[in-house]
Amino acid sequence: MPKIELTPATRQALRARAHALNPVVTIAGNGLASSVLAELERSLQAHELIKVRTQGIEREEREALLADICDQLGAAPVQRIGNILVIWRPRREEKAPEKKAPTPPNPATAKSAAAFAAAARRAVLAKASAEQKRAEGKRPWRNPPQGQTPRTRTTPRGGR
Repeated sequence: MPKIELTPATRQALRARAHALNPVVTIAGNGLASSVLAELERSLQAHELIKVRTQGIEREEREALLADICDQLGAAPVQRIGNILVIWRPRREEKAPEKKAPTPPNPATAKSAAAFAAAARRAVLAKASAEQKRAEGKRPWRNPPQGQTPRTRTTPRGGR
């Protein structure tokens, strides 16, 4: 994989962005296993700039580990402070999934769509009816008392 070289200005900007980040991967006693590399790959693809925590690894080994990670993943080392490694790689283009042929409409779905349209029409008619009664100054009861039929109020709201 091609090695990425960063300019000092770019490196400084990436260090500033990385300051607020938390480590997403921890490398411990097993070292750079294939599962760790796979997780690093996923994290770089998702975030571009990541922090990696190392545990129980000496300074010279951490420097070699950082170089090895960057070589295997095609990334650039940004910074190494103590046990924290900062790595950057631009997001790689993913293959677009092939478009499927449209599926024919499902009769059950079409039936529910027709029912939905009928319910929407009923709601629009009910709203128009309520607006018309409101324009006439009448307000229908929502829930009439037991045994009474719905009636309209003849006095305006707030009036006597």
